[in-house]
Amino acid sequence: MYFAYGEEETDYLKKKDKRMAEVIDRIGHVERKVDTDLFSAVVHHIVGQQISTKAQETIWQRMLSALGEVNAETVLAAGVSKLQSLGMTFRKAGYITDFAEKVHTGAFDLEGIWQKSDEEAIRELSSLKGIGVWTAEMILLFCMQRQDVLSCDDLAIQRGLRMVYHHRKIDRGLFEKYRRRFSPYGSVASLYLWAVSGGAIPELHDYAPKEKK
Repeated sequence: MYFAYGEEETDYLKKKDKRMAEVIDRIGHVERKVDTDLFSAVVHHIVGQQISTKAQETIWQRMLSALGEVNAETVLAAGVSKLQSLGMTFRKAGYITDFAEKVHTGAFDLEGIWQKSDEEAIRELSSLKGIGVWTAEMILLFCMQRQDVLSCDDLAIQRGLRMVYHHRKIDRGLFEKYRRRFSPYGSVASLYLWAVSGGAIPELHDYAPKEKK
């Protein structure tokens, strides 16, 4: 399953911003996979912190093989030692079992998150051990498919903005200008900025000053 969007979102962004219109027309439809199971999405993001995508997927496949299904019950049955043996750090294994315990006891209302506003959902998710604001924002986008997520803490988003708009630096005030411009479809803007940052339009380059050696 991919993040769902269509002409309504892209037409809005194209009307609001000429350069974004050029990017959208040049790149076409962007497909980014989503995982709509909130428990597994949280675990997946904890596993993937500070490691490569390839390493994340290797550990994730080991978890699926060992646990069958990644849910609160299977995680608690496995325990920290078993999770750590699958290739993750002791700390991450602890974060994941803590999350599973909170879901199992009802201390964390997994289903209730879906009814929360973006701000409330980010606040609750980032209260979990091992989940910061950026990770919570990624869960909103790539699990809950919220429409207006543009993360100021995402370095690739900042790079994409520099490349598209020829900025040397993106400070908070400038970022907020773009967030307001792209709202309420910041998530779709994010998809295109990530694509640009990853080299989807070869002639665009990063205008950030070169670091002196």
